Amino acid sequence: MNYARFLTAVSGARKPSPIRLLTELQQRSPPSLISLAGGAPNPNTFPFQSASIQVKNGQTVTFDETAMKRALQYSASNGIPELLTWMKDLQKALHNPPTIGYSHERGQMDMCVTTGSQEGLCKVFEMLVNPGDNVLLDAPTYSGTLAALQPLGCNIINVPSDHHGMNPGALKEVLSRWDPSEVHKPGSTAPRILYTIPNGGNPTGASMTAERKKDVYELARLYDMLIIEDDPYYFLQFEKPWAPTFLSMDVDGRIIRTDSFSKILSSGLRIGFVTGPKPLIDRIVLHIQASTMHTSTFTQLMVSQLLHSWGQEGFLQHIDGVIGFYRKQRDAMISSADKWLTDVAEWHAPSAGMFLWMKLKGIADTQQLIMEKALEKEVLLVPGNAFMINGGDPCPYVRAAFSLSTPEQIDEAFRRLSLLIKEAL
Repeated sequence: MNYARFLTAVSGARKPSPIRLLTELQQRSPPSLISLAGGAPNPNTFPFQSASIQVKNGQTVTFDETAMKRALQYSASNGIPELLTWMKDLQKALHNPPTIGYSHERGQMDMCVTTGSQEGLCKVFEMLVNPGDNVLLDAPTYSGTLAALQPLGCNIINVPSDHHGMNPGALKEVLSRWDPSEVHKPGSTAPRILYTIPNGGNPTGASMTAERKKDVYELARLYDMLIIEDDPYYFLQFEKPWAPTFLSMDVDGRIIRTDSFSKILSSGLRIGFVTGPKPLIDRIVLHIQASTMHTSTFTQLMVSQLLHSWGQEGFLQHIDGVIGFYRKQRDAMISSADKWLTDVAEWHAPSAGMFLWMKLKGIADTQQLIMEKALEKEVLLVPGNAFMINGGDPCPYVRAAFSLSTPEQIDEAFRRLSLLIKEAL
């Protein structure tokens, strides 16, 4: 893979920070090294001394004075070593990426820690997307993705999808306007990146089948595209076995995958990961060096301690508990929808994630209905146009989240929504 052809001029111009390199070199050096190089503040001047955090299973995450000094100090831009090692082992166990044993140049799998997967996504887009580029995605899609992409001045091309995610036949049709043999020619407008949320898509709850992923990957090979596999709901798949990922199929090194701990450990700790070919991960790390510098050392150490104490088995047991909770919530929402909304809306039960995507019958546009009249009925959902490429177009859909409300609250909310829709018809 010629990764240089995918980079923007800005990303290609990024150079390593000499100070950051010295910091990381010092952290790998023996204690006998006397360094006058770093500009790090002296941790003895910090007011925090130690910390002890109780975990629900009775364990304790502890920071003694020495650990606290490290937790409050600068750290490597790609992430602290012990967290990265743990996560790389997990990726190998879950996905067994073909690229693990590749050379760096050929796209060996690498990873970096980001401040939530949203930071990772933004940096991936800024690395790959030029003004005027054609970018493929399946809308409706995550509003944060649109917020990151649209200011870059690209042309977002929608690939039709259904409750099984992106449709490979539709993708083939969209791509048919370009000749695969000409995508490397100067001036070619053929898309170079494709973005999708493969599991429990936000907002649709759609999940791609293994067959569809294989077909999409083959089209990406034919047109030499990178696939951005944004998978924050991977660990919220309700049925096992979980569908194989794009990363598990990646024989070329053309998958950039984002993972998040927001839905399973904490949304406020802001820890995400980008996995992909080393030449591209290196570019993302250069951007981190020049922006956030690194994700909070404290939160990385806190999560790392927890994961090492659990091991992979303990981590996956925790995941099973989280899945059990959201499955019950999903079932409660579907039950209430069946009870109150069958005559005024239609939907597909999601197999992952935390959202139900509903089309309201007889309502051409839900924007005014939700933003004005729903508040009067004391029920709130997200109007569907928030997830569309052109948010100004009328949209008959709404997104309902089943993550926070109790089954009783969900039932009452859908009763109110039913009345609201009937009054609007």
